[in-house]
Amino acid sequence: TDRKKLHTAPVGQVFRLRPFHVLVATGGGYAGYRKYEDYKLEQLEKRGIEVPVKLASEWEVALYKSVPTRLLSRAWGRLNQVELPTWLRKPVYSLYIWTFGVNMKEAAVEDLHHYRNLSEFFRRKLKPQVRPVCCVHSVISPSDGKILNFGQVKNCEVEQVKGVTYSLESFLGPRISTEEMRFNQAPPGNSFQQQLVTKEGNELYHCVIYLAPGDYHCFHSPTDWTVSHRRHFPGSLMSVNPGVARWIKELFCHNERVVLTGDWKHGFFSLTAVGATNVGSIRIYFDQDLHTNSPRYSKGSYNDFSFISNNKEGIPMRKGEHLGEFNLGSTIVLIFEAPKDFKFNLKAGQKIRFGEALGSL
Repeated sequence: TDRKKLHTAPVGQVFRLRPFHVLVATGGGYAGYRKYEDYKLEQLEKRGIEVPVKLASEWEVALYKSVPTRLLSRAWGRLNQVELPTWLRKPVYSLYIWTFGVNMKEAAVEDLHHYRNLSEFFRRKLKPQVRPVCCVHSVISPSDGKILNFGQVKNCEVEQVKGVTYSLESFLGPRISTEEMRFNQAPPGNSFQQQLVTKEGNELYHCVIYLAPGDYHCFHSPTDWTVSHRRHFPGSLMSVNPGVARWIKELFCHNERVVLTGDWKHGFFSLTAVGATNVGSIRIYFDQDLHTNSPRYSKGSYNDFSFISNNKEGIPMRKGEHLGEFNLGSTIVLIFEAPKDFKFNLKAGQKIRFGEALGSL
């Protein structure tokens, strides 16, 4: 009778899980499984074995999108801003260098103690002489990375990797009004692809470059052109590595992206920076109003900004000029108009560095 009573909660109440926790745990586990599958595919490719395309079903895409990647990416971005003690910097950065094969001999500052946090390390600059800009060819690679796909745009579809396509209109968004562009556009009665081609005899081309976490994270102007308009799609932040790009159709249309459009000597030109998991922000140096991965923007929407105002005719960019940066590896998509005799000097899957030629006339 002197014993104290032990009060216990019902078993069901103790093990009660909220739907959010179930989604995070299930989605995270599935994402891990996909990472393992991607690793196996990479090993097969290295052995020269062609991997058949197997697209994700709607429920698989929905499950992956249930992972709060935007929230996790914002948290990662804040973590990157935390200043590391001087004694901890070299071990942390050395582990990253070893994991992703970073070549610090190319960095403008090789001393690891110089970088106060991970964000500064990711945005490290290169020595000027290690990335000479090709002066012979008209279009150069805007960044270091891996060529996923390139070629002509056909039937308003663009290949993100071989055999997996996405809609050109879904990716770029609705047609921009003529008042916001510096050049004349095609009549509205044509297809979306034909509306982008402004000169008779030209074709529309595309090139997809994947930036791995160990690559140089800044990107530059791929040619001499003028940026007239910026369109920002908040979207998701799913991984954009080649394995996932092969698995999820229209992956680049799901993800957050910043589309810069304008013109070059042959007509329409666009560069799109596609966000990805842990890419806390996409920064465009001349656009201070751009804020990516912000909770105030809702998925499925987009916001426009015109650089043609107050007697300005857009933002002129020179080939090789600094344009922007990622906080971690991601993807750049070029879509542009050029004459029919334009030729790419590339092979799918090859590694490329900023300044090297993509193609020319």
